[in-house]
Amino acid sequence: MRKLIVSEFVEPRRILVACGIACAFSPVLHAQEPRVFADAPPASWIAPPGAPADSFTVFHARRAFDLPSVPARFLVHVSADNRYRLYVNGEQVSSGPQRSDIAHWRYETIDLARRLRAGRNVIAALVWNWGAARPVAQHSYRTGFLLQGSGPVEAALVNTGTNWRVLRDSAYTPIVITTASLRGYYAAAPGDSIDGSRYPWGWERADYVDEAWSAAAVVGRVQRRATAPGGYGEVSGWQLEPRSIPPMEETVQRLAHVRRVIGVKSDSLFLQGAGDLVIPARTTAAILLDQSHTTNEYPILETSGGAGSTVRLTYAEALIDSAGDKGNRNDIAGRTIKGVHDAFLPDGGGHRRFTSLYWRSFRYIQLDIKTADEPLRVHDLHGIFTAYPFVERGRFTSDLPWLTQMWRMNWNGARIGAFETYMDTPYWEQLQYIGDTRIQALISLYVAGDDRLERQAIEHFDWSRIPEGLTTSRYPSALTQIIPPFSLIYIAMVHDYFMHRDDRAFVRERLAGVRSILDWFERHVDATGMLGPMPYWNYVDWTPRWDRGVPPGADNGHSTTISLLYVYALQRAAELEEASGTLESGSAYRAKAEGVLRAVRARSWNSARGLFRDAPQTSAYSQQTNVLAVLVDAAPVAAQRRLMERVLADTTLTPASYYFSFYLFEALRKAGLGDRYIERLAPWQKMLQLGLTSAPENPEPTRSDTHAWSAHPNYGLLATVLGVRPSSPGFRTVGIAPALGPLRRAAGRVPHPLGDIDVQLEREGKSGVKAEITLPRGLSGSFEWMGQRRPLREGRQIIRVE
Repeated sequence: MRKLIVSEFVEPRRILVACGIACAFSPVLHAQEPRVFADAPPASWIAPPGAPADSFTVFHARRAFDLPSVPARFLVHVSADNRYRLYVNGEQVSSGPQRSDIAHWRYETIDLARRLRAGRNVIAALVWNWGAARPVAQHSYRTGFLLQGSGPVEAALVNTGTNWRVLRDSAYTPIVITTASLRGYYAAAPGDSIDGSRYPWGWERADYVDEAWSAAAVVGRVQRRATAPGGYGEVSGWQLEPRSIPPMEETVQRLAHVRRVIGVKSDSLFLQGAGDLVIPARTTAAILLDQSHTTNEYPILETSGGAGSTVRLTYAEALIDSAGDKGNRNDIAGRTIKGVHDAFLPDGGGHRRFTSLYWRSFRYIQLDIKTADEPLRVHDLHGIFTAYPFVERGRFTSDLPWLTQMWRMNWNGARIGAFETYMDTPYWEQLQYIGDTRIQALISLYVAGDDRLERQAIEHFDWSRIPEGLTTSRYPSALTQIIPPFSLIYIAMVHDYFMHRDDRAFVRERLAGVRSILDWFERHVDATGMLGPMPYWNYVDWTPRWDRGVPPGADNGHSTTISLLYVYALQRAAELEEASGTLESGSAYRAKAEGVLRAVRARSWNSARGLFRDAPQTSAYSQQTNVLAVLVDAAPVAAQRRLMERVLADTTLTPASYYFSFYLFEALRKAGLGDRYIERLAPWQKMLQLGLTSAPENPEPTRSDTHAWSAHPNYGLLATVLGVRPSSPGFRTVGIAPALGPLRRAAGRVPHPLGDIDVQLEREGKSGVKAEITLPRGLSGSFEWMGQRRPLREGRQIIRVE
């Protein structure tokens, strides 16, 4: 597939602060500050005159300038609120900014030289603010656009200010999508209605005449950082920081199939741009298209003619029957589409190219077309796939073919669940939740070997902390939500990074946040030694037996489940402290963990059933509670295997969801039952039988068909079945302890900071194994099978264990 955008993105440094127009303006930078803007006059934030600060607004901005010759470099820094697309001489070069909050507002640094030419050049931007229809994940200060030349030459030519021309675009109207209309919580972007008769076609091209446009209004200035020496420490408006992750992938992706046509004759040629779909005058038509898998795309509709017609594009992960059920995702008979939608209104002109402001997530698209007195020609309908640019380095193969299908399903879900942040679901919410993100980050490390999006997430959750000390449950999010157990999982996420990346400085920066979380929980431990009543939403896992996913005792006090999760975080925090040299803090956390464990054993253990209760005064038992008991050694090590066998066999226990089965699988491995991992993947085999192409949020009926927290078996196949895990912090050494279960053969690759770890395993005889293992240069470790351990060195080696 052809990459549509090859962005001239330059890895920048953290730089200046931009503030509202009322802030003091200081063009002089302190000598100790980063000088990315050098001595160039700083740019201004601009918007159309009279444009509201926080209402729905779409505007175009242009700057024409002349060059005597093409420069070797032409660096600019660009940002907007809420978002922008940047064009140079009609070609798109950037899209952003990277999503964050106002205190860490992002800008991109781009080298435009490749797009410039001798003579007249035009830089143009499409900028929009969703206003009240903003996604929940979208922060905003006010509508604005900023482009700053990196040096004095660039600044003199292109800095945003009153010399830019702007046009507020009245063609756009938001289509508000509500939770009620979709019958499921919706927090993502609105749909777009675009009136072609109002749209300034060709606005981005160099030959467009913009004389009727207005001069831009200045709505903010770029100034020194509030933290810079010599300033007054005032903080207002956009606090600029450089982009921390690469540009998103944008790749042409053709729609796969026409599945149903009503009211018009059609073939699939228009899906390849190889023939026109003609909708006669005064015709109503519906065309159902199937991409064959869930995906994220900007829809691109190219038309001509059709004045007065309406084209509605509806996007859905699956079709539904008359009862609202999805059933097999491949079936269309008796099923209809319901979902997020856009409306494109052709103006009757020549070749028109419609696209939405933001990308859509879907498997199915339905075109509902109604023409007036003129036929409409559809020349092309395709998509621009977009997601974080993960590269699939990891792999897994075996003699069980359906595991390969599951791997593809899970990796597709993990890919489209990652954009400028991780997302719980790309269709419904696009919010970065801690519980989801921990799992998604591990998948990223093991399959892509890319830690940049994980670092972004850890930083954002750290920045989200409220004065009480807890993180918010999700961030960036303009709507604050507190889930105290997720703050504990945040600590586990920091520990995951600590184990997989040798980056002590980054981990050390997180310790203040880790301590503040644990201080909050310590204040809620009561005289019983367990956690007492706790405020906010004490969600642990979606299960029909727990109201709102909250285990017994969580709100009123003495939840065994959350007390054990608190221990889980304390134990990991102790390792972080000790590795950072604060041994006393580590010892204190271990002592606190032991105190809670003593209380849990005394109050929640039922020796007759051989299980831990969900709370001391309840008769409720769950997989979740007893899984955590194994993970934190609430049960003696020698008894953990027996306890986990009960967890698997006792059908009266509250079952773990797809999400919490990640922890169940980790407990299986810890208890020495890793060989049962493959058999526990039966729900994922059922997903494939239902035609799912990404793992869903929950068993049927499920709101979301793409929830990457359910994609964790891709991590498990590599970390448990192949058994590749760090055996020391920073992944400085590796331990490989396979758990093949029913498999006779398995092979795979795990990315490592030093290179790739390749493992090929084949059973020999009743209990032996032949292992061919290749470690990258500088990495050593050990191989373990049936209690026997062998050393591993860099390079290729063959090990046989009888």
